[in-house]
Amino acid sequence: MPEEDLRAELERLKAENAALKARTSRGTSIRVSEKGAVSIYGLGRFPVTLYKEQWLKLLGMAEEIKAFIAENEGRLKTKS
Repeated sequence: MPEEDLRAELERLKAENAALKARTSRGTSIRVSEKGAVSIYGLGRFPVTLYKEQWLKLLGMAEEIKAFIAENEGRLKTKS
């Protein structure tokens, strides 16, 4: 394979790698797990996975969770 073809392939792979990194670090995504649960990707190293009824219970507690965070603001850390 000629050197110029190798360089072109290397540049193409670098661009593809950069695009994949940008796509994965951009935000969160939601998927159905193999066992039928709801998985949220992009919050940390591993997905947060709960079954439907667990998510609904947690979402129903949203205001309580927000109030708890506000009350404990000084004791809670922020991920940087």
